[in-house]
Amino acid sequence: MYFYIEPEVSGGLGRHSLLDTSTHPPKVFKLHYQFDGWLGDDLLATFPCYIVTESLAKEIGSANLTGYKLSDVEISTSEQFGELYPGIQLPKFYWLKVVGSVEKDDFWIAEDYRLVVSEKALKTLKKGRIDEADIEEF
Repeated sequence: MYFYIEPEVSGGLGRHSLLDTSTHPPKVFKLHYQFDGWLGDDLLATFPCYIVTESLAKEIGSANLTGYKLSDVEISTSEQFGELYPGIQLPKFYWLKVVGSVEKDDFWIAEDYRLVVSEKALKTLKKGRIDEADIEEF
């Protein structure tokens, strides 16, 4: 059983991101995620990328899930973030690169570019906080 998951969007691609926008979706070579807000979820998105907190990255790693790679991500906050959340310290995040094959891996991207996860992956993600994510059956 598989599920679409549309995570919280807390910001967007920062100016230090390196992209090839000649394709759709764009290819991202370096991810800079700039936060404008944050409701606290451990899995976040900005098209076409996903990031996870260090604690959720550890859960994913220990669950022996397939179809992903973890990479470094540059994190920053906007002026708006500073005004909305003074004094908030963000946790460490990792870039969750989704590289899986359709219905073979635990993580993959659907034809409509949405993230799809297996039941096992969803249970693992729920060990973290994903309260703001929209989840529906694939």
